[in-house]
Amino acid sequence: MGVLTTMMRKKRRPSVDKSESAAPPDVSKSKKSRTTGRQSKTMAQEGTHIDSVFGQFLHEAGVILSQGSTSNEIAVDQVVFQKRLQQRLKKSPRYPGIVQEFITGLESHIEDPERFRNCLLPCVPRLADGYSSSVSSFQESLLRMLLGIEMLQTLVINTLFEKLPEFMFDGAGEDGLNIPRVIVNQLKWLDRVIDSKELAGKLMQLVSVAPVEIQRDIITSLPEILEDSQHSDIARELNSLLQENTQLTVPILDAFSSLNLSSTLLAEVRVAVMATLSAVQLEDLPVVVKFILHSISSSDALEVVCDLRKKLELELCVFPLVLQASQSRMKNKGTTESSNTSASSSSQDSVALVLDGIKSAVRFQKTISEAWLKAIENVDTAEDHKVIDLLVLFILHSTNANHSRRGAERVLKVKVRAGQIQEALLQKTFRGYAQVMRGYFPSILALAQSLLRSPDPCVVPIGGHMYKLSFTAFDSYCQQEVVGSLVTHVCSGVGGEVDVALELLCGLVTEKPSEMALYAVFVKGILDYMDNLTPQQIRRLFHLLSSLAFGQQQQGTHIQDDMHIVVRKQLSSTVPKYKRIGIIGAVMVVGSMGACRPKVEDSQGGTLPKETYRQVTALLELVRSCSDSSPEAAALYYDELANLVLTCTLDPLVQAWIGKSVLEDFQEDFVVDLGPDITGSFPFPACMMYNLDDEESQGGIAINLLRLLSDDLQHKGELWSQTGKSKTQRRVSSLCLSPFFRLLRLCEEQQHQGDLEEIDALLGCPLILTDMDVVEKSESLSKPEREFLCGLLFHTINWFREVVNAFCSQKDPEMKMKVVTRLQNITYLQTLLERTLAATPGYAPPLANFDGESTDGAPLPSSSAAPKKGKKEGTGKKRKATAKNSSADTSQLEEGTEAEETQQVNTHTEDHAEKEKVQEASRPGVSLVSYRPFFRELDMEVLSVLQCGLLSRSLLDSELHSKVREEVQLGPAELVFLLEDMWRKLEFSLTAAPAKRAPFFKGKTDKSVGFSHLQQKSPKDIAACCVQLLPTLCTHLENCHNHFQTLLSENQGVVDAPGLDVREHQLLSSAYQLLLQVLHTTFSWSGFSQPEHRGLLKRTLGVLADRLKEGGPELTMDQLIKHSFEYLLNFRSTVPSLSIALCLSQLLSTVAERGGHQATYREQTVTLARRFLCQEWVTTSGDREKGPKHNETLQALLSIYLEHTDDVLKAVEEIAGEGIPELLNAAKDASSRTWPTLNRLTFLVFYKGMMGELEKAVRKIPPGRNSDSAEVKSEKLLTWNLAVRDFHILVNLVKVFDNRPVLNVCLKYGRLFLESFLKLGMPLLDFSFKKHKEDVQSLLKTFQLSTRQLHHMCGHSKIRQDTTLTNHVPALKKSLEQFVYRVKAMLTLNHCQEAFWLGNLKNRDLKGEEILSQRSQGSDEEEEEEEEEGSPLPQEQSEDEAQESDSDGRKNGNRKEEGDDDEITDDLDD
Repeated sequence: MGVLTTMMRKKRRPSVDKSESAAPPDVSKSKKSRTTGRQSKTMAQEGTHIDSVFGQFLHEAGVILSQGSTSNEIAVDQVVFQKRLQQRLKKSPRYPGIVQEFITGLESHIEDPERFRNCLLPCVPRLADGYSSSVSSFQESLLRMLLGIEMLQTLVINTLFEKLPEFMFDGAGEDGLNIPRVIVNQLKWLDRVIDSKELAGKLMQLVSVAPVEIQRDIITSLPEILEDSQHSDIARELNSLLQENTQLTVPILDAFSSLNLSSTLLAEVRVAVMATLSAVQLEDLPVVVKFILHSISSSDALEVVCDLRKKLELELCVFPLVLQASQSRMKNKGTTESSNTSASSSSQDSVALVLDGIKSAVRFQKTISEAWLKAIENVDTAEDHKVIDLLVLFILHSTNANHSRRGAERVLKVKVRAGQIQEALLQKTFRGYAQVMRGYFPSILALAQSLLRSPDPCVVPIGGHMYKLSFTAFDSYCQQEVVGSLVTHVCSGVGGEVDVALELLCGLVTEKPSEMALYAVFVKGILDYMDNLTPQQIRRLFHLLSSLAFGQQQQGTHIQDDMHIVVRKQLSSTVPKYKRIGIIGAVMVVGSMGACRPKVEDSQGGTLPKETYRQVTALLELVRSCSDSSPEAAALYYDELANLVLTCTLDPLVQAWIGKSVLEDFQEDFVVDLGPDITGSFPFPACMMYNLDDEESQGGIAINLLRLLSDDLQHKGELWSQTGKSKTQRRVSSLCLSPFFRLLRLCEEQQHQGDLEEIDALLGCPLILTDMDVVEKSESLSKPEREFLCGLLFHTINWFREVVNAFCSQKDPEMKMKVVTRLQNITYLQTLLERTLAATPGYAPPLANFDGESTDGAPLPSSSAAPKKGKKEGTGKKRKATAKNSSADTSQLEEGTEAEETQQVNTHTEDHAEKEKVQEASRPGVSLVSYRPFFRELDMEVLSVLQCGLLSRSLLDSELHSKVREEVQLGPAELVFLLEDMWRKLEFSLTAAPAKRAPFFKGKTDKSVGFSHLQQKSPKDIAACCVQLLPTLCTHLENCHNHFQTLLSENQGVVDAPGLDVREHQLLSSAYQLLLQVLHTTFSWSGFSQPEHRGLLKRTLGVLADRLKEGGPELTMDQLIKHSFEYLLNFRSTVPSLSIALCLSQLLSTVAERGGHQATYREQTVTLARRFLCQEWVTTSGDREKGPKHNETLQALLSIYLEHTDDVLKAVEEIAGEGIPELLNAAKDASSRTWPTLNRLTFLVFYKGMMGELEKAVRKIPPGRNSDSAEVKSEKLLTWNLAVRDFHILVNLVKVFDNRPVLNVCLKYGRLFLESFLKLGMPLLDFSFKKHKEDVQSLLKTFQLSTRQLHHMCGHSKIRQDTTLTNHVPALKKSLEQFVYRVKAMLTLNHCQEAFWLGNLKNRDLKGEEILSQRSQGSDEEEEEEEEEGSPLPQEQSEDEAQESDSDGRKNGNRKEEGDDDEITDDLDD
């Protein structure tokens, strides 16, 4: 045994006894002495000490003590030495006194420090005659060998402890030997400790007085010194010491990790450690965190991790140091800077070690990785999230231990979506921990990619921030990866992804041009993938590349040639698509090359060097010459140039070059002087129209549109460029009229700082057209003539739209009045166009937006194929007109597929449409909805016309058909026209698309056509613009409200009163609805939920609140929402139609959401929705509203009512139990008395709404648990009773309403309800059966009636062989069968299995008649009244894998025979 321990000790020594082997000089000396006649010297030393008992005994046992700096020698193996010494002491006649004498000798020997040192160091084997003895090469020190002798151990320990204080404050000697440490090392790994408890006490006493260094040595050595029996006691002492002295944290925790502790004690220690966490030194933090995480058990993992997360303040570790470093750099103090920088890097190192500790914990323990995810998930506010949360998510993603990658990604997305992890936290993390995070870069990149690709628009911006911050914070390798990844996003061709990636690249070029220049070659690679990009994206791409290549820093000059080559190649292409790319690219390059710069010497009045100016003008000349080949290309060139002038600050010389000939060219190409007559041959007689400058008719000008269009018709089919080469013969196309005017207007604005006096004659000047009476007889015209007339109308409308764009911002009242008149012209002309298009099926309109895909060949709008009769219901836009410039024209557009809830307000029956058609003696027109891409885009600035207020001008009184008054407003038709445009703009900008995945088949039309200018503004700018217009919108809303209020009071609340102006009623209804939709779209903007837009939201709500209560102190967000809600609620009394009622309900619901859906708002929303559902809605003709759009609107309103109500079950029972019986008792066309919106035509809407909400409601009932209190159980049972009763009522309605859609709804939701009952209701019945036997029995009886009816419906579906219905049957049958066996299991659990009985249930149809064709075995399970009581035990629902079958089990409380179970029959003959 002794030999074994010695060998063990030999193996251990190098690792545990480092200080003993830390004396190589002595050992080497002793080795040398073997061959240098050392023996004689040693003999002399022996003589000195052999006299004392101590020396004599040692010598006899085999150890020779030495003097001076030489080591003691041993001649025998240490085990032999210990054995001999022990025997000598025991055999001595003076035993046991001799032991004390021996120790006294030891004490006197080691009084000399040199000799003491020798006794602590290993003995040297003694060699005789130059060859090795049996002594092994390594021997212990003398004192350690003595400690191994049991009779001496305690005394030697005492001696050592008495000796230790002498060296306590000496530190390491010259030879690097730390005596106190070596003394402690003597006590480690002893074969046996005689009195472990006493030794522990002495060690702890020593710790209490020793300096920190020695305390640390002793504490870390404790597990190696003490036996396991002492571990618990010493742990408690160390625990109390830990709380007193944080300096000893690391050694104490090191010791803890090696001590053998019980789990309770370990938990106790961990709690104590956690309590001191905030006071721990930064460099000690990694050890503390590691200890905490490694001491976790699976049961308390979540609690501990949550606590650790709360107390781990990494922000405090890093930011003070970063701050100091930045301050010192500002002061330029070199020494301070270096010290702070080193401090900062050491803090980063500590944080890195902490994260490594977390990383190793989550990698090896699944419970910890799950606990971290759960802990982060449980944080519910943005303020509570910390840097550690993000870092841990990166760790979990990078290790992917236990599949944590997916979990980390999911949690991050959920948090970002909820607005809890925001940009500020990301910035803080990257700013303070860049060095640490660099190690997790692959994960950061992968997460950024995932977020950017997400179809959810809320999470995309955070992905963008991650990219941007990674580029800023990390090294060049990471920057390259970021750019590469963004380029991949751009080349993906997925719309939203491309936009965000291009935006990010543009941002990086702006902020970091020199760094981005290094990666210009990567970005240039996108040029190969331009086929998938939209024109707006191509614009961004060329802006990005030209900024890199031609920017002022000239960083990316190496790609300039490539850019020129690509642009020239595309310009020279004959394919319109590529020529378009070339024109867009060339103009963006001009924007970067010709941008205004700081003054340079070599420039003539401009800011550009001569060579650059020459290149810019040459490129513009090239584009102009290349675009002369087709009118579309020329128009696009003008539009792009206009856009450049508007958005870029160009060099004055470049600006002058662009603008120099625009005015002359425009006058020459498009304008003629007014003369007494108009010469020329045209398809229609020429006539001057729409002149607003009557008094200046002599010497005036006109737009020569008719001639341009006639020329186009004559030269149709010819190549455009062949018709005229010289400037005098240059051919001009009518397509270029509007784009060229836009360019002219913007150049004038730029030149004269917004003053358009030079061209203001164009606002009021007439156009040379033809008399529009020709529209009335359009059906008698030939097809080419009709098409010519359509083209004339399109060009005229587009000219007026562009004129309105130009002059809408002018302040002069006369100009404003003319702008309003031009809007009236547009609305009137659109009614003419609708009728002309109706007579011209298959007509392809001229292009108006030239940057869209449609330039490849204009698609024929589907709605132009044939005239649409009586299209008042919603797809109609501008309707019939009785006079020119009439403001009573309707201009309601309908969004069709885009948003059902926004349909035209007044839905008429066909009869009424026919009546009105006769009254008006006017032809119906087609909808202009699908022709939108062929109208010029209105700028956002045009919406300011809504603010124009009341203008004085008596001249237009007759045209406005208003009573004589001095002040004139926008007419209703113009108001609707502007609101429509505004709402479409907001829908495009502020409404996030549900998903950004590219469809498999690309649609024919690009949704963004006609929004080119809008796309250049951010959603925030659009929202801010809405806020500015909000007071005006509120005024218009109040005017509509007042109009309908007056109407109702004059007609005693009768909507369809005689003498009602139907047209005005329609228009104001449209305006009312559009105003509510505009408000709803604004408040629904997802940006309002972001903290940076909170101020904007407050301002928006403030406008509404001020309408109710002007002035007053600054209000809180909650008060603002309250006042806004009250203000909007006031409009409920004058809502003229159901669709407007829905808009108002949706708007109130959205406003309430901003306030967190407080109970009061919910209650008011429910009351309002109920009021609308209980109101009879009639049209102006007195007929009840009906039709598919009405049904959709009703369904949405019913959903709002049932979703917001506190008790869905009660609400469903009220409609199903009161409203539907009233309907059944009413006449055929009548409605329910309580719910007038419920009639036979809308029954399906109500039925589907109730079934859907009932199923949703039962899914939310908490599952029954045996641990619940009796009250909770009975409450849940009551809820299920109500739900089953409602379900029974709804299922039984199929007997009366047995048409196919109703059956389909019943089968679909019946199965879902049954599944929820099995999953959530049956466990509750398991526990409640014993105490509430009657209630459970009653519930099951009611449910049995419903399930039997469902069974009959399955049979009916199979007979009819209707696939729509039979699709639901297999799954429903399976659930019905599972229900039987689940009830059996419940009865067995409660010891009532004998009450269960199976019989045959015949397959019957809806009328209760037996289905003879498929006699299948069924089962009818029944329940006796007198059930035995059993002990209700908790029972988990078992997943019964019942096979699909035609049999079904039913419950029947009265034990009927199989023939009696046909109580469910249909009362109807049909």
